[in-house]
Formats: sequence, structure tokens, C-alpha cells
Amino acid sequence: MKPEISPRLPSQDGKQTTPPLGRLAVIIPVYNEEGAIGATLDGLVSRGITDAAEVVVVNDGSSDRTAEIVRKYPVTLLQHQVNRGYGASLKTGIRHTTAEQVVMMDSDGQHSAEDIEKIRTALQDYPMVIGERSAADQVQSRKFGKWIIRKIGEFLVEQKLPDFNSGFRGFHRRHIMGLLHLMPNGFSFSTTSTLAFLKLGHSIGTVPIHAAPRVGRKSTVHPIRDGSKTIMLLLRIIMLFNPLKIFIPASTVFGLWGCSLACINMVITNRVSNGAQILMVFAMFLFFFGLLADQVSMLNMREEDNGKD
Repeated sequence: MKPEISPRLPSQDGKQTTPPLGRLAVIIPVYNEEGAIGATLDGLVSRGITDAAEVVVVNDGSSDRTAEIVRKYPVTLLQHQVNRGYGASLKTGIRHTTAEQVVMMDSDGQHSAEDIEKIRTALQDYPMVIGERSAADQVQSRKFGKWIIRKIGEFLVEQKLPDFNSGFRGFHRRHIMGLLHLMPNGFSFSTTSTLAFLKLGHSIGTVPIHAAPRVGRKSTVHPIRDGSKTIMLLLRIIMLFNPLKIFIPASTVFGLWGCSLACINMVITNRVSNGAQILMVFAMFLFFFGLLADQVSMLNMREEDNGKD
């Protein structure tokens, strides 16, 4: 069967260029973005993306005119009756499309349609491609929290991370489908997907992009309010991808504590105290719980094979 050849996309100089083979879908989650979604879709139309690819807008329970505006454009509109979250919207869009390649982008004007072709071209060589922002393009108030998450992520995957939480990225659908059950419904879809691909041994490509200031309403992410969510995200990521990184050090600490206390007890009282025994038993339980958690993590990650079409 001959591969499907996608329509030509216009390049920045107005000439027609041939995109890679295979169908493309652009997934755009949107929530109360009536002030920005029109400009975002105008950019896709002017670049010819709506002709060359399937553009899927997932309206995540917006209470403003977002859906009304989207209906004016040649795109597919999917509706959530209630607000389910950024990740849930992406999962809805990914499950809806049958395109071989998927690009996700934000609806608030930060991402440019002209960068889609750069991501898609790089997808010829990588299972996932991330649009990497410069340091100047990233929100300054969130840098410290992102630095912490980056260090935790690098500790887990034992390598340097790209712009791990950039919302402008592409991937081959067959790779992401089997991982959707691991992806959260909230804002951490980008971070979790990056770490999942790396833990599975996939290479991740990057292309430089420019992220403009958001248009319309202010971001709903609040550094203090969402601090607890970030902590839970870190714990979830550790338990999801490499639980032994937590259980083995904890087991070692309690085991050494218990053995040291037992040695002191033997020297002083010629017997092992109950406290030392409890610490050593606790260390043993932590070790075996860690092995069990690691096995569960491996079984979850193996589900990727079931997602291939």
C-alpha cells in the first residue's frame, strides 16, 4: 500500500514545500480563550495548516464564547461538558484522531503556526519532538519550581532534560497511545510524557521556537496555590517511573540506623533493643515494597506495546 502524501504547506517565503509523508493532526486544548483562540486559528488558516492537516480543538467546558468562535473555522470541535483539565483535553483529541503524527499546541497565542512544520520535519527522525523555548521566553515567576522539577526529572532518567514542560510538541501517535493511561488529566501532561518517553529509551528531538506572551485572560497557574500540586507531581513521577530511587535510599538509611543502634545496644546492654529491631524490620519492608513498586512500574510501562496500531 502506497503511503499517503500530505498536501504541501507554504513556507515562510510564500513558496510551497513538501512536508514529510504521513497524516498530521494538530490538537489544541482550549478553556475560556475567546480573546485568543481566533488569532491562533487565523494563524493556522493563513499558513495552510487547516488544509494540510486535521486540526482538532477540544473545548474543555468553556463558559465564554470560545466554542462559538471555533465553529467559524474549518476545524474539528470536540466538547467537554465540564472542565476536565489540560491533559484530559489532549487525551480526548489524541483518541479522536487517526493521524500518524500529532502536534499539540496552546490556544493562548504563545505558539506560532509557522513552527509546526519544523516540529513535523524533526518527527522523521524522533518519536517525540519538543519545541524548546529560550530562557527569555519562559515565565519568570515559575522558573524556580521548574528548576526543581527538572532536577528531579534528571535524577530519575539520569540524563539532561530538554524543555520538559513545553506545551508545543509533536509525537508519533502509536507511541503516545499506549501511554495515555499514565498521563494525568491536569497541567503536568507535558512533563509526564517527556519522562515516559525517556524511561522507555526513546530519543527526543528539539527545535527552537519563540513563545510570545499569552493573549486574553491571565494564566490560571498560581505559584503558591499550585505548589502542593507540584509536590504531588514530583512524588507521582518518582513512583511512576523509578520508585527504587526512593525506596532503596530510605531502606538503606533505616537499615544502617537499626544496625548501628543494635551494635550500640550490644556493647552497652548485651542485647538488641526493640527500637533497633523495628528499624531493621522497617528497612526490610521498605526494600521489598520498593521491589514490588518497581515491578508495577515496569508492567505499566509495558502497556506501550498495546497502543501500537
